[in-house]
Amino acid sequence: MTHQMVFGVDEAGKGPAIGPMIAAAVRVADRGHLPDGMADSKDLAPDRREDLAARLRSADAIAVGVCAITPDRIDDPETDMNGLAVAAHTGAIEAALADADHGSGADVDPPAGVCDACDTDADRFARRVTDACSHPIDVAAEHGADADDPLVGAASIVAKVERDARMADVAETYADAGYGDPGSGYPSDPKTRAFLEAHVDETGRLPDCARRSWATCRDVLADAQQSGLADFAGE
Repeated sequence: MTHQMVFGVDEAGKGPAIGPMIAAAVRVADRGHLPDGMADSKDLAPDRREDLAARLRSADAIAVGVCAITPDRIDDPETDMNGLAVAAHTGAIEAALADADHGSGADVDPPAGVCDACDTDADRFARRVTDACSHPIDVAAEHGADADDPLVGAASIVAKVERDARMADVAETYADAGYGDPGSGYPSDPKTRAFLEAHVDETGRLPDCARRSWATCRDVLADAQQSGLADFAGE
């Protein structure tokens, strides 16, 4: 009789102008080990997400893997977000499988999992993750899997809580500098834009936590430089 571990993978922070992208993988030998209430992290209140993430991390029958893609890596001109998403999902899967037998025995099938697709072509994304992983795995990718598959929902919860914790660290780092609250890091967040503008106005450069290649960050820097030129011309 064979048995097969299963896992779900999702990421948080693909689109923000500040902070890392985080991917998480949640691996179980039996889906029945998942706590009740797993869902797309966007549908859960922060306190509920944090409680579920803590339960997932503390459960003996569940393994959690996390992979962070830093702003510097995101800004590398030799990369693109689809490729970085593949790397993040692969890193999270390998971390979740690190303490397991990956199929070396005849009675163990290669782990099988579902990724929330980060490519318009879900099958291509699954192939790229499969090829990138150093372990033999069987991967499928689906759009909206975080809402449809509780195991991927579990991964989305872990990824979101980890991303929020990293942003809390960013806020703490800059708390005494007078730049304000960095907010969620998303371009649509007024706090994020105000934080970037305050940092550039004070230092003449973007903060280390910023994704400098993002349009929002480039615009803030360009506006400050233009304003500086205007002030100089008016003297």
